[in-house]
Amino acid sequence: MKNKIEYFVHESSYIDDGCEIGKGTKIWHYSHIMKGCVIGEDCNIGQNVVVSPKVVLGRNVKIQNNVSLYTGVVCEDDVFLGPSMVFTNVINPRSAIVRKHEYKETVVRKGASIGANATIVCGNEIGQYAMIGAGAVITKPVKPYALVVGNPAKQIGWVSEYGNTIEFDNNGEWVCKESGEKYFLKNEMVVRTK
Repeated sequence: MKNKIEYFVHESSYIDDGCEIGKGTKIWHYSHIMKGCVIGEDCNIGQNVVVSPKVVLGRNVKIQNNVSLYTGVVCEDDVFLGPSMVFTNVINPRSAIVRKHEYKETVVRKGASIGANATIVCGNEIGQYAMIGAGAVITKPVKPYALVVGNPAKQIGWVSEYGNTIEFDNNGEWVCKESGEKYFLKNEMVVRTK
């Protein structure tokens, strides 16, 4: 008796044997899910996406079109990857020199968003709920809740869990205008008030 498939795969996509795909996940046109990767529940994988061996995706990860996730990439729950953004996994690639033993891990923490055409140089961590602007080039770790833009990327502010910039209100507190969530600065990092 065959196992019941509890996820959707478009007929044009390839799913290699030996990968794990969570219930409710959708995999769209021309994508390739490779052996040994783990994809959580309720993910949405857009058109022309490659998920390489040993990549780990948490629950509810949204991947837009034309993204390649190379070995060494880990995305926690609720991560958003914008169209045509790029991950790397070797610092100094050469066609004639095999460096698969030098792959560096890149971790994207819970709730972070990476904008269209951004590039994430391997070995860097993207903090929880950070927002990476479209076209940014990440060359160093990004703090939780940080808003970073440019090439090389620089932090220009802080964002809430809703993805809005947080600003001081009349009481001198950091507040998300959409949600009303409050935040405070501790050791040069933003922390949400519980």
